[in-house]
Amino acid sequence: MNKLIVKIGLLPSLFFGLNGLYGQNTDSTKAAKIDEVVVTAYGVKKEKKTLGYSFQDVKGQTLVDAKETNVTNALVGKVAGLQVIKGGFGPASSSRINLRGFNSLKGDSQPLIVVDGVPLSNGMGVKPKQNNGYFNNDFWNPDLDMGNGLNDINADDIESMSVLKGGAASALYGSRGGNGVILITTKTGKRRGGVGITYSTSLGFESIFMKPDMQNSFGLGLNGIGNPANSDNTSSWGPAIEGSNMKRYDNLSNFFRTGINSQHTLNFQENLGEGTSLYTSVNYLNDNSQIPNSKFERFNFMAKMNSTFGAQKRWTSEVKVQYISSKAKNRPSGGRGDGNYYSNILLMPQNIDIRDYREGQTQNNVKSNWITPNGINPYWSAYNSLNADKKDRMLLNGYLKYQFNDWLSADVRLGTDFYALNADAKVWTGSSRRNAYATSEEKFYENNYIASITAKKDNLFGKWGGSVSVYGQMMESRTKALYFSTQNLIVPNVFSVTNTSDLAGIANSEIDLWKKINSVFAAVEINYDGYWFINATARNDWSSTLNAQNRSYSYPSVSTSLVLTEMLNKLNGTTSKVLTFAKLRAAYAVTGNSLDPYELYNTYRLAADPTGHAILGREKVLYDPYLQAEQLNTFEVGADLKFFNRLSLDVSYFNNTAKKQLINLPMNPLSGYESRKINSGKIHNSGIEIVLNTDIFKKENFSWNMNANFSKLKSEVKELDGTISKYPLGGYDNVTFFAEIGKPYGAIYGTKFLRVEDPGNPNYGKIIVGENGLPQATPDQYYLGDQTPRALFGFTNSFNYKNIGLSFQIDGRIGGKFYSATQSALQKVGLAADTAPGGRRDNFVLDAVVQQSGGGYASNTKEITPQDYWAAVTAGNLGITEQNIYDATNIRLRNIQVSYSFPKSLFQKFALQSAKVSFTANNVWMLYSKAKGIDPESVFAINSNAVGFENLSFPTTRSYLFTITLGF
Repeated sequence: MNKLIVKIGLLPSLFFGLNGLYGQNTDSTKAAKIDEVVVTAYGVKKEKKTLGYSFQDVKGQTLVDAKETNVTNALVGKVAGLQVIKGGFGPASSSRINLRGFNSLKGDSQPLIVVDGVPLSNGMGVKPKQNNGYFNNDFWNPDLDMGNGLNDINADDIESMSVLKGGAASALYGSRGGNGVILITTKTGKRRGGVGITYSTSLGFESIFMKPDMQNSFGLGLNGIGNPANSDNTSSWGPAIEGSNMKRYDNLSNFFRTGINSQHTLNFQENLGEGTSLYTSVNYLNDNSQIPNSKFERFNFMAKMNSTFGAQKRWTSEVKVQYISSKAKNRPSGGRGDGNYYSNILLMPQNIDIRDYREGQTQNNVKSNWITPNGINPYWSAYNSLNADKKDRMLLNGYLKYQFNDWLSADVRLGTDFYALNADAKVWTGSSRRNAYATSEEKFYENNYIASITAKKDNLFGKWGGSVSVYGQMMESRTKALYFSTQNLIVPNVFSVTNTSDLAGIANSEIDLWKKINSVFAAVEINYDGYWFINATARNDWSSTLNAQNRSYSYPSVSTSLVLTEMLNKLNGTTSKVLTFAKLRAAYAVTGNSLDPYELYNTYRLAADPTGHAILGREKVLYDPYLQAEQLNTFEVGADLKFFNRLSLDVSYFNNTAKKQLINLPMNPLSGYESRKINSGKIHNSGIEIVLNTDIFKKENFSWNMNANFSKLKSEVKELDGTISKYPLGGYDNVTFFAEIGKPYGAIYGTKFLRVEDPGNPNYGKIIVGENGLPQATPDQYYLGDQTPRALFGFTNSFNYKNIGLSFQIDGRIGGKFYSATQSALQKVGLAADTAPGGRRDNFVLDAVVQQSGGGYASNTKEITPQDYWAAVTAGNLGITEQNIYDATNIRLRNIQVSYSFPKSLFQKFALQSAKVSFTANNVWMLYSKAKGIDPESVFAINSNAVGFENLSFPTTRSYLFTITLGF
């Protein structure tokens, strides 16, 4: 850090060193363009030069052009330090946002999403079905990924996204903004030519982006011989396909269809007389996934009116209504159990055509017909293991402001986020799966009431000016849900809650999570002569989830910015044609994460014994009533530079420390509890962020803009509770993810190949095999890497020639590792490319040693078959972990866009004002990856902090979309 401060300290010297290039007040109006107004916390508009913290703005049109079903995915590669972690379960699955690393061991590290001043619940992945917040991410049969909240937003309604990454930027939001804030500002009515109506329609096609590397030389069987009749074996250790009467089939391409995505958007925006504007829009999305019988629909309606009225236009108002209705049909399931039929497709021998098993399997209540007598046909699963859900959501907000005079104003904002989610799932008879039914109903609301008063005046004392804002806020949120499931239907295929012999399961899980936070906070700004700015904020929250002694906690911040170019201009009237803008900034803040509801006092769980008598049982976690909120201390310094009024450079260094972590410390089960909730632990994240934007070429008919961002992250777990050195984050069997002292977040532990560990032994490093010549796993787990990326980058070029536009984006991550259970499964059945190198399966002798009974080692001479070797490597559920740890580094051509805007002269005699056609391609080309055909972006349990675990996720997709936009 000291080196960086020294380098930043040299900037004034560099600036003065350019003095020979200075003139006297040559063109101050160009420099004034730097005074861009941006939206900051609580919708306050500020000049960008006044901000003492890192700030990035993403224009709404950029998100629209990306043509992503989930707008979260459109942020990939566009913001320095922002990582999007994707679920692998179709267009309705979740995507997770992480800013500047993980700040919490157990809790959610996502930023707060705020839409027009109203927080948006961005819950993701599976839903907790108990008040203890337990998520079912079971390796075999996890709950369905129900999508994240931001997936409900229509990109066409977004004017801009402001990403507040540092604590000083988000401190006004208190504990809820501890991981940063993403502010979404929706469009308002603007006067345009014509009647102000815009209609756009797009049609897209999706296909498989990446397939695992697989051998295509050997078919069904064992030991090089085809299966005997009625065998249950489905492995691909059989005879060679070439030279036989067998054919090879691409079953992934044969099963998955071409997905079709269509979208229609109609909006109207106009000024309705002096001081009043209206924006309304309707959007319909229909995404028929590449997964057969899987579909996602979304309907969005928005109406927003802004007005200024009254004497001298002192009153300002805004009223907005957003309604979203989304439907998902047959979300695919994850895990290794029968619910995830992708494994049956992927692991199917390639000499068998899956299409031969389609006939008759797409009807309900039919018998599954598969390769083996007890196997489940994937077509049968797609049409007989069904689920559906519908969510109705409302986002409402009202805003009223009164300007008392030129320096004093007051405002009030009311907002609510409400949704109702209904879902059910059915498994028909006809397979080895039990005839089952599940249904659920979930309701959520969050209400916010915010009032503020602001005083602002320049030239208070000489050249000193300033402002002060005081706020009050009341927040209340509640989630109520009821879940029912049974596998004991009395009458087959009658899916009803009353059709069960398992009466105790009629209401087998229920949640009721209720939380309130009352807050007062203030923001103060002092500026000197328009070039030096000091900002300070303070917030105090009172949370209902903490006890009376601890429920009051404070979050302060302070930041400053010094605009060197303005200072020199004001002091001696000099400007520069080279360095047209220069600003230094620094910020420090304290934020945090609050406790979830009902994690304070110990209660008992009510149940019934087999005779129907009531019994009370303990919960799994022992709570402590004196728990406090987590605390995050953030420090940031940076510089904003602009050269030739064309090239802008933003450099930031951040240093964050998260303390007082809320973790569940494992306990001896004989105590009656599995763990106890404590405040302990410290995580440190630091790094640099660089954002570069330049107009390389800009003429009347041709322009070329380049935008690039780069971030480097160093993560380290500093402390736990003093009794343990590793805290489990997730995983399964012999693969576990930890927060370990002295290592980056998400350390991966698992078994290794048993090797000679003595450095002094001449056989040091060699694999130790048994007398059978096969490798062995270590009895213990070892550190094998971590999931944290070392760097993220994005690079976008945009070209415009007359009416033609072209842009492309390359982005990627560098460093970090992940474990692939998909590769382990392929190796076990003989389908992985590694199981037939060069298309051959010759017996071989492993270069290894055999441990002698009297001590020492002898060279291995035992010949083995590839089948026996891979059976040893993949033994158990996940095999020898070391074999399937992969570097998560990947670079891809993320997006290509081509557009043509028709000349306006073509429409002079028509009502049409504008017309544009465009083509977009996403996930175009994987430029670099060593993951053997597994997309490193695939995640098994997205709401777990163990995001480096991949487990038979459905293939990621490549999409092509054609769009027509008409303006009237």
